[in-house]
Amino acid sequence: MPKEKDYYKTLGVSKSATKEEIKSAYKKLAKQYHPDLNKDASAAEKFKEINEAAAVLGDDQKKSNYDRFGTQGEQFQQAGFSGFDFSDFMQESGGFGFDFDNIFETFFGGSRSQRRRQKGADLRYDMEIELEDAAFGATKTISVPRYEKCEKCNGTGAENPDDNVTCNECNGRGVATKTQRTPFGVFQSTSTCRKCRGSGKFIRNECTECDGQGSVKRTRKIDVKIPEGTDNGTNLRIQGGGEQGERGTLAGDLYIVLHVLPHKIFERHGNDIFLKIRIPFTIAALGGEIEVPTLKGKAKLKIPDGTQSNTVFKMKNQGIKDLHDHYTGDQLIEVIIDVPEKLSKKQRQLLEEFGKEDLKSGFFNKMF
Repeated sequence: MPKEKDYYKTLGVSKSATKEEIKSAYKKLAKQYHPDLNKDASAAEKFKEINEAAAVLGDDQKKSNYDRFGTQGEQFQQAGFSGFDFSDFMQESGGFGFDFDNIFETFFGGSRSQRRRQKGADLRYDMEIELEDAAFGATKTISVPRYEKCEKCNGTGAENPDDNVTCNECNGRGVATKTQRTPFGVFQSTSTCRKCRGSGKFIRNECTECDGQGSVKRTRKIDVKIPEGTDNGTNLRIQGGGEQGERGTLAGDLYIVLHVLPHKIFERHGNDIFLKIRIPFTIAALGGEIEVPTLKGKAKLKIPDGTQSNTVFKMKNQGIKDLHDHYTGDQLIEVIIDVPEKLSKKQRQLLEEFGKEDLKSGFFNKMF
C-alpha cells in the first residue's frame, strides 16, 4: 500500500501556514531542487514531490480534501486530485527551465491576465494654475478623453443581456484544466481559458456600439477641486476618473498634477510670499505709510524713518495656508530706496544744503 504523503512536511510549513507562506516555501525549494540547477540524481524526484505538494496546498479545495482525508483516503482520490502537470512548461522551455511565476499562477490562482482585467488604466492630466488658485483654492473644469462604460450594453459587451452566457469551455471558472500522464506520474495543469479570457462568461452576440469591449472612447468634462495651499507638483486623485475596465470591470483613477505658474509680482517661498518694492528716499529718511499689494488686495505698510535699502518687512499671516495644517505663512517685503535720476532746480538746492549739513555733522567721519 502506498505510503501516506505529508505535503506540509515536504514544503517545510505548518498546517496553519498561509497561502503566501506556502508559496514562499515552494519557490525556495523549487529553485533548490530544480534539475537544471541541481545535478544530484535524486533532484528530479524531489522536485516532483515539491510540485505535487504545492499543487494540493495551493488549491483551497484540494487542500481541504487533503486535510480531511489524507492522500490514501478514497474520498481524496474521488475528489479528483491528480497532481500538477509541469511537462507543458518543460516542453516550452526545452527541459525543466520553466518560469516560476507561471507555476505560482497555476498553483495559487489568479493569472496575471485576470488581474489586469480587474481595473482600467489610470490617467494623468497636467494642469497649470495661477498662484491665487494655489493659495485660496479653486474649481477648474477640464476635458479628459478616455474610455467610458458603453451605455448601450451597460459595460457587458453583449448586444442583449441573454447574449452574455456562461463559457462552455471552462464552465464559468475562467480557467481551463488539462490532465496529462508523464514519467513522474499523472499531473494536471491549469491556464486561463482562451475562449472567455478568464472572465467565465462568453458573449454570443457582441454589442454593436462597443464591439464587445464594454467601453467606448469619449471626451468627458470633469470638475477638479483644487485645495487651498496647493504647491507646485501637488497630485490630486479622482477615483474612477480613469479608463473604464474591460467589460464593466472597475475604472482606473485620474491623477491631476498641478503646476503653479510664475507670478508677475510675487515669489513663493514655501508658505511665505515675497516681493520687492521701490520707495522714495524721502519716505525712507522721514518715514511714512505706503500701499502694497497682497494676494488678497491692497494693504497699508508703515515705513519707519531712517529705513535702509534692502530692509525686509513682515506682514504676518498674509502668505499661503499650509495644505496639511492650519498654519498660514507671511508676506515678506524688501524695500529698495529709489534714487531719482533727474532733479528739479529746487530739489538740487535742497539736497545741496542737506549735504552741507551732513558734512558739518561729521557724517563721513563716522564711516571711518
